[in-house]
Amino acid sequence: MAKIIILGSAYPLRAGGLSTFNERLAEEFLAQGHEVIIYTFSLQYPRILFPGKTQYAIRPAPENLDIRVKVNSINPINWWLTGRQIRRENADLLVIRYWLPFMAPCLGTIAGMVRKNKKTRVVTIADNIIPHEKRPGDEWLTRFFIKRSDGFVTLSKSVLNDLEKFEKKGKPKLYAPHPLYDNFGDKIPREEALKILKLSSEYRYILFFGFIRDYKGLDILLNAMGEQILADLPVKLIVAGEFYSSDQPYFKIIREKGLGNKVVLHTQFIPNDKVAAYFCASDLVAQPYKDATQSGVTQVAYHFDVPMVVTNVGALPEMVPNNIAGIVVKPDAEKVAKAIHRFFSKNMADELIKGVKSQKQRFSWPRLTEAVFDAAMKK
Repeated sequence: MAKIIILGSAYPLRAGGLSTFNERLAEEFLAQGHEVIIYTFSLQYPRILFPGKTQYAIRPAPENLDIRVKVNSINPINWWLTGRQIRRENADLLVIRYWLPFMAPCLGTIAGMVRKNKKTRVVTIADNIIPHEKRPGDEWLTRFFIKRSDGFVTLSKSVLNDLEKFEKKGKPKLYAPHPLYDNFGDKIPREEALKILKLSSEYRYILFFGFIRDYKGLDILLNAMGEQILADLPVKLIVAGEFYSSDQPYFKIIREKGLGNKVVLHTQFIPNDKVAAYFCASDLVAQPYKDATQSGVTQVAYHFDVPMVVTNVGALPEMVPNNIAGIVVKPDAEKVAKAIHRFFSKNMADELIKGVKSQKQRFSWPRLTEAVFDAAMKK
């Protein structure tokens, strides 16, 4: 069995997508009999760069995971000390989550130091290569990081294609789809979920879930809810997640479209123990993204057997086959409104739920861990 170190977000950081993923990945490696240590951040983002209310969790620490809070993303001396410490662990494998060029100096410096022990193979799981929200220097920072990894696993084919533009030296580059988020508990009855959220059973619900950033297209969805074609449907939109961009453009749409009675705003961080209620109360998950790679929200919807309406950007059509697990449309308010109307007026729920269940086998954690080992072994 292998000794594996995961370098990335984990407790005591909030259980957003990155932390949830890394902790679940560690559990999968442990279940396979490996020794696993997670090195996480003592400081992930400086406060000025963090748009949320807090970076830290109020949940208890995972009991079965060895998590070491060591990494300061903006302190070069810390990078050197952490890199030296991980190098001395003599692990077989260092798995790094890469999602943002801002992290490239920190993660790349640590990776470069660890590789000097001539034993530890460094494999990157890349959420993004080209970020959704681009900034000057992104390309240089990404190239700096990529040079210090021995192999790569991407969670979507679109990111694999992006990686090919940056890494041309023949390092292993594999694709394994984002696994299901199966760590939010079992499905609960719709009536129970509605009671938890204090929602009326007289309506059907569409769910927009997760951190609210401009590229995720909540404005498209709100404008869709204001289309005349949806005016008479007994359908409401739940917006569940914390604003990571200005909330004013969204409130303006709600006012101008008269959506006060059509939108339920739960715009705060949603803890893990409440996730099941939101998905089990909902008939349809909406992802009207303007730009995308893969999405963890999709994988939560799959776990709870909820059909989706998604836009045809990035890997979303790859993850949600049209008219099988959901409806795929252009990122346009009128197109999204027509898809929502079609779903409810044609009573498509049962048909698409069957499709969702048929697709779930594609998204397994063992498939991901196999890809990680393959990327580490190939030279």
